Amino acid sequence: MCGIVAATAERDVVAILMAGLHALEYRGYDSAGVAVFDGRQIQRTRAVGKVRELESRLAADPLSGTSGIAHTRWATHGVPNEANAHPHSSIDAISVVHNGIIENHVPLREELKALGYRFDSDTDTEVIAHLIHHLGQQGMDLRSAVRAAIARLHGAFAIAVLSRDEPGHVVGARRGSPLLVGIGIGENFLGSDVQALIKVTNQFIHLDEGDLVEITRKSIAIENAEGQAVERTVHTSELSADAVERGEYRHYMLKEIFEQPRAVADTLEGRIAGDHILPNIFGVDSDALLKRVRHVQIIACGTSYHAGMVARYWLEAIAGIPCSVEVASEYRYRKAVVPADSLFLAISQSGETADTLAALRESRRHGYLGSFAICNVPESSLVRESDLVLMTRAGPEIGVASTKAFTTQLTALALLVLELARMNGLDKARYAQLVNDLSSLPRHVADALEHAPALAELAEQFVQKNHALFLGRGANYPVALEGALKLKEISYIHAEGYPAGELKHGPLALVDEDMPVIAVAPNNELLEKLKSNLEEVRARGGELFVIADTRVEISNGDSRGAIIRIDSGNDFIAPAVFTIPLQLLAYHVAVLRGTDVDQPRNLAKSVTVE
Repeated sequence: MCGIVAATAERDVVAILMAGLHALEYRGYDSAGVAVFDGRQIQRTRAVGKVRELESRLAADPLSGTSGIAHTRWATHGVPNEANAHPHSSIDAISVVHNGIIENHVPLREELKALGYRFDSDTDTEVIAHLIHHLGQQGMDLRSAVRAAIARLHGAFAIAVLSRDEPGHVVGARRGSPLLVGIGIGENFLGSDVQALIKVTNQFIHLDEGDLVEITRKSIAIENAEGQAVERTVHTSELSADAVERGEYRHYMLKEIFEQPRAVADTLEGRIAGDHILPNIFGVDSDALLKRVRHVQIIACGTSYHAGMVARYWLEAIAGIPCSVEVASEYRYRKAVVPADSLFLAISQSGETADTLAALRESRRHGYLGSFAICNVPESSLVRESDLVLMTRAGPEIGVASTKAFTTQLTALALLVLELARMNGLDKARYAQLVNDLSSLPRHVADALEHAPALAELAEQFVQKNHALFLGRGANYPVALEGALKLKEISYIHAEGYPAGELKHGPLALVDEDMPVIAVAPNNELLEKLKSNLEEVRARGGELFVIADTRVEISNGDSRGAIIRIDSGNDFIAPAVFTIPLQLLAYHVAVLRGTDVDQPRNLAKSVTVE
């Protein structure tokens, strides 16, 4: 992994490829490269580090050509260096870029070495280039050679291939990693996602699992996994080029934090009317399936997993439906016992998370009533392969550390919980009140953002810290986990989230004057219990920072730290509202520590490998 761009046109494509790489920087990467056919040969330039390093090399030694491929790499095989950067070539005749992992690259490497091929990298990708070249030497054209090569690959991949001997042709293929076609006028493109190509086209074809595609500047030919010619639907993207610009904000993450009131409102728009949720928002005839649900299995990764944990509290407390939540990478490799009448619910921002997709595909063998996806990308694999879908409408999220994806996932989950609760006999007055509460969420999120200056000031007390502890109870325990995740992701401060009641069962041993403790204090029935937990911190001299509802009577007494008061609305929507100050705290700490906020080290936005 991590990002692919390819183009074939009448004009020089280097600027197109570089613009696409810039658009893919949000994914996280450690090197970048480009290869173009200049009319005589394939020329290649690669660089370790950011795309700007590649640009510097191209400024000193320019490339030009009317067809080419480009890539941002996130290391899976081999350290980040120029030799391991994509594109990878074979005998200067074939050049390949690749997202994913080839699991059988070792035996293929040995086979190709025996045939006389020399390997210049430690990557699994170089195997693909040499294998395609070898098959081409047997008399196959490029498309046939790629088809024969991918038949021998085990694992997940999306590839784009350039050949010296077939000028103007680019062949792509996908299995387990996303790839799409961009349609231009007298030019065509391949990309990992829409954002890579939105500046040159808004017409896209999303390739299905197992598809192979060959593009020239005038044609697009797609074959399915069986090698049969197929037509795929052309979609017009509603994404605008300026939607992926940073604008007046210093970082994409900050922009996305402040976009949350609008993103949450967009997720609710057209789905709520007055005191009720509109019918069929989950799809036509979805009620027939949802009425049968007696258990929900939630599968997700990272931030989406935390959203699922919040939903578990809601489902059991409001809808009276038992719920299990599991990390996708664990679920897919264990023998699960599925209760009767279970709904499989997968949550993913990108809809291309490898472990989540694998878990969805595995679920089909286990007798679930059906599958339900909550996702932000309409044409993603998760959406296309699920029975029911609810889109989050967060818009593009460029920062690697997810923010508006989380709050919109909570919003979408709240809609599902309320409908399941209604079908399960929730009191009509209670249902109407909760719908009204959810309708007020955008306003409460906007109010929470007003505390940004106070949280920027508070962040100064964290700059020299090496550890932090986040506490929450009930549905706000996952919020504590999410707050800790945000801080560790972008500031590199070690942070852990715990249920506040677990303090005395271990974490309290860590509390001293150098350990800041951040607690979420909503106005609910667990408040007094939480206050007792906070007293345990004060008694050990801990530095206590409390994000408290405005109606909560709480003080730090003589303890060091601070209290930030926000109007969290009510217990139902409080998890989404309390998330905002924790995001802002993490952001400002990271800025003060001078880290790369939007592209934190070692992380990628869309995790399309295990």
